[in-house]
Amino acid sequence: MKEYKSERRAVASFMKRLYRQGLTTTSGGNISMRFSDDLIAITPSATDKGRMKWREVGLMNIFGENLIPELKPSIESEMHLAIYRKNLEVKAIIHAHPLFATSFTAMKYKIDTNLTAEACAILGTPKQIPYALMGTRELAELVSEHAIQSDVLLLENHGILTTGANLLQAFDKIEVLENAARMTLITGLVSKKSPLSKSRISEIERLFR
Repeated sequence: MKEYKSERRAVASFMKRLYRQGLTTTSGGNISMRFSDDLIAITPSATDKGRMKWREVGLMNIFGENLIPELKPSIESEMHLAIYRKNLEVKAIIHAHPLFATSFTAMKYKIDTNLTAEACAILGTPKQIPYALMGTRELAELVSEHAIQSDVLLLENHGILTTGANLLQAFDKIEVLENAARMTLITGLVSKKSPLSKSRISEIERLFR
């Protein structure tokens, strides 16, 4: 079988980058990339995310068949596959538990993405997803349905999921979201903020959408 080294190396590289940026823990989070009509490179379970090698990245097809049996698929592999099946435009998925953004999912409190032009342009309005047990078909179905409507999802009492046309795009969204969560907290603590006006938001939407 072909090893697909470059695709698996890209996934491993972004997982290590996610860990270095403090956006996930050693055992938490998962990343996948769809690189053909039916092949997905995805991080496995029980692997050190901070030191991941390309040979540790698994391969699956769109039907859920594990093409590297010695690697245990991520507990959330069905969630990734469900998103890919329902949205052909999605080529990369990042699911992680960044501290500040994930805290907002536990508070059921909205992250203000209108504090900076960057967050407004890149994130839009994140979608809040009701709780479902991790690793279940219920969660996979719930998230995949909402992923059609938004590419930034806040999973209640769980974490964050972003999608993109490539790994960099998905990574950028989760990093900007974490910064937006920090800004929401800081401006809330001092009880003073000046978000973008409706007219400025409209200008950004016309420019980027």
